[in-house]
Order: sequence, then structure tokens, then C-alpha cells
Amino acid sequence: MDSSQDKDLPATERRLQQARDDGQVARSKDLTNLAVLGGGFLLLVNYFSTGFERLIDGLRNQLRFDHASLLKGDMMSAHLISALTSSLMVYLPLALTVIGIAVAATVAAGGWTTSTKPLALDLSKLDPLSGFGRIFSKQQFFEVMKLLALSVVIASIAWAFLAAHLDDFASLLLRPLDAGLAQLGAWLKTGIWLMLSVVLVMAVIDVPLSRYLHAQRLRMSHQDVKQEHKEVEGNPQMKGRMRARQRDAANRRSISAVPQADLVVMNPTHYAVALRYDEATMAVPKVIAKGTDLVALQIRDVAKGNNVPVLQSPMLARALYAHAELDGDIPPALYTAVAQVLAYVYQVRAALKGKGVMPAAVPVPDVPVELDPHHKRAPALETEEG
Repeated sequence: MDSSQDKDLPATERRLQQARDDGQVARSKDLTNLAVLGGGFLLLVNYFSTGFERLIDGLRNQLRFDHASLLKGDMMSAHLISALTSSLMVYLPLALTVIGIAVAATVAAGGWTTSTKPLALDLSKLDPLSGFGRIFSKQQFFEVMKLLALSVVIASIAWAFLAAHLDDFASLLLRPLDAGLAQLGAWLKTGIWLMLSVVLVMAVIDVPLSRYLHAQRLRMSHQDVKQEHKEVEGNPQMKGRMRARQRDAANRRSISAVPQADLVVMNPTHYAVALRYDEATMAVPKVIAKGTDLVALQIRDVAKGNNVPVLQSPMLARALYAHAELDGDIPPALYTAVAQVLAYVYQVRAALKGKGVMPAAVPVPDVPVELDPHHKRAPALETEEG
């Protein structure tokens, strides 16, 4: 197997969140067992006297009969309902409290998460090969070792306790009932406390172990990280194709707007910028089309086909292309330069219509050199009438 497929990298935040959304979080069964057993035992000890008295009272009431009660046909059902209600009033608060403790312990171990995916039918779990792999997985190995250790420890403690109290067990039948029950209750409490101590030790070990195994299951390979990066950032090839389509759409939109332009400024073949100015609706001239290379040539050809003047001004063309947005106003620093070329075009148009005198000289637009991406002073304008 290629080393790039080795899952030797920790899970990313996105991978952890996906696992949480799928219901995969670090859970410690021993912590839940400790909370349920310990909490239930403490509740039972504190609640035993009150609950036992209520049960005795309920039993006494159910066993009390009189002549009037025997004449009622529904006596048995009424007694059953009363006994059930009394039992629920005793056991229901205890059960709900234990359930609350179990939920709190589960949330404390791995946090709160809601997901229905673990309940969904997964046919891959029926695959014998995958099931065989899960049996001999690292997590299953730790679970088996943990159960074996727990069984050995509990068995050892139970044997030591029995061996130390054999004589007391033998004399238990000789004691009065009250004393025997009290002694049996004391032994029961001691045994439960010993069991809880063992479960506590196992929980202390199991909580960090569960988190470690969970992190190991979610480890990623270099290829997994690369694939996730592509999913988050987008596939570079797809992004390139999307940008190409966007450029094509922008170029088509630019070319279609050229016939409405008043002037196209070019850097003979590399840059073309179409300008439009309407005194009634615009405060300053706007760039309605721009492009480079083949798009610039297309803008030039469309301009000639629609009698839009094309002026060769490399420095101004480069500055407009670099600093003016499509369908946006020209930069304030280029107001003077654009005004000069537009004034020249208007004079030429008026002269061609017989309404003015042809300009004697082509103006050199005043373009700040820092706005030229190439930092070169452009030559004088040459006019091409379409």
C-alpha cells in the first residue's frame, strides 16, 4: 500500500464535525455504568426507608377487606389499579432520576449530539467479512481485555470478601431475624461499595481510552486531507472551468456593448477599452467594454463595423484596463486624459458632418505614469475611423 494512504494524520475539524453529525462521538460505557450504579445505589439508600414504608402501607391497604367491599363487583380491578398507582408513585421518581443520571453521564463523556443515522439500515454491517474485521479490530481487543480485567478483579475481591467472612456467614442463621437482616444489609452495602470502587477505577481508565480509540478511528491519510481540501475549497479544475465560463460571458457582454460606445482606446493589439459618455445621464464617462488579446481585436472589429472611432493610445488603454471596472466610472486621475480624447473624437465627428473644422493635431493624453502597468510613456495618438 502506498504510504500516502496510511492514516497517520489526526482528524480535521471538518472530519470531527461530520463524525459528530453521524452520531460518532467518544462514549465511555464504564462512566455511564458508574453513574447509573453509583447514583442508583445512593438514591436507593436514601429513599429506601420512605419507599419501603409506602409499599408496606399500600400492601396493608390492598389486603384489608370488609363486607361492603366484597359485595362490589369491581373490587378486584379497583384494588389492582390502586396497587399499580402506589407502585408507580414509589418507583417512577427513582427510575426517572436514574435515567437523568445516565443521560448526564453520557453527555459528560462525549457531549450532546442528535443523529438518526445510527438507526438507518446499513447492509454493509451484514457483510461477514467486515464483521470479521470488526471482531479483530483494535477497539474490540481493548474491550475484551477490559472485560477480562474487570472480571478478574471483581472475582478476586468477591473471593477475598467471602474468605474473610466465612464464619460470619455460617453463624448468620443462628442470629435473630432483625439482627440477621441488618448484618446482611451491611454486607450488601460493603459489596456494592467495593464493586463501585472497581467500576470507578475502570471508568478513570476507560474515559481517556475511549477518546484515544475514537481519535484513532477518525485518523486521516494525506489523500483524505487533500480530498477534503478539494471539497471545501472547490476542485481546482472545476473552479478553472467556472472562471473560464465567467470570462467568456463577460467578454460576450463586453463585445455586445461596443456599438453603444463613443470611443475605443487600444494598445494596438493587446488592450481595448470602450468608453461611453452621455451628458444627460452620466456624471463622468463609463467603461462599457474591455478586453485583451483576441477579445481586444474583436472589440476593435465590432467598433469598426458600427462606425465607432478607434484610437491607438497604448498608455491610456493600459491604464483604463488596469484601473477601471467594467460598467464603472473611469478613475478620477484619468478624467483629463479621457476628456482630451473624447473632445478630439467629437471635433472629428463634427468636421466629418460639415459642422466644424478638422482638428489640426492629435492630442497626447495626459496619463499619470504611475497608472500605467508597464510604466512607459505612450506614443502620440493615431486615428482609425471605422
